[in-house]
Amino acid sequence: MADADLSDAAILTHDAALLQHTVREAGALAQSMFRTELKKWIKGASSPVSEADIAVNDLLEARLRGATPDYGWLSEESADDSTRLSRRLTWVVDPIDGTRNFLGGHDEWCVSVALVEVSAPVLAAVFAPVSGEFFFAVRGQGTTLNGKPVQASAGTALDFARMAGPKPMVERLNTGASDIKLHPRIGSLALRLCRVANGALDAAFAGGNSHDWDLAAADLIVQEADGRMSDLSGEPILYNRREVTHGVLVAAGRDRHASIVAHFRNRPLA
Repeated sequence: MADADLSDAAILTHDAALLQHTVREAGALAQSMFRTELKKWIKGASSPVSEADIAVNDLLEARLRGATPDYGWLSEESADDSTRLSRRLTWVVDPIDGTRNFLGGHDEWCVSVALVEVSAPVLAAVFAPVSGEFFFAVRGQGTTLNGKPVQASAGTALDFARMAGPKPMVERLNTGASDIKLHPRIGSLALRLCRVANGALDAAFAGGNSHDWDLAAADLIVQEADGRMSDLSGEPILYNRREVTHGVLVAAGRDRHASIVAHFRNRPLA
């Protein structure tokens, strides 16, 4: 299907159905390889990757690019093709978010895919096969979890047991003298952020050095659940740019997000 105007409802409906079906298929493939003997290696300085990451990436690319050959492609497990920068519509893909968890036999990993128009996500799917969580969002149409509408938690109170992310970052919100106990670590960043969308968490942080593929799908999922996700100054995240790495980010319900951003504006990071 050609790179066309997403105001055309038929195209949006087509791509939404394609995305849901493909991400479910990719999740099933990943789960079939989970807790099996896999070839694995390190890319870059310390990032693990396995044959499962590559197999899932190949499936996603075949299905999504095969059906939308004029769209751009940005994936953690594909060589970056700069032609994506000239495409108005680009798939942004993390075949297995939380590869360390996946390879360690732990449950919290997911398949994360967004469709980005210019610099903002318009479709998003995050599927955690082990827990059965399937988050899905369409711009302007809300977020669902397993087909049911969800909302981020309301209010501005800070319950640290309902916050996830790097402890040093969350601790900066603590104006009291006592130590705080955070929500247990969630090794998949996309899944951590998505759990803000259904109120399982009140807020979630991403430390520096996250990438478009970690964030784009979760960003729309949080936004469409009446939440917000931004950097600590409140600026929205722009995707499918030449630079795909981002700094510290926070996701929360609309009012809580505003309160957290205000806190960091008054107490900026060093």
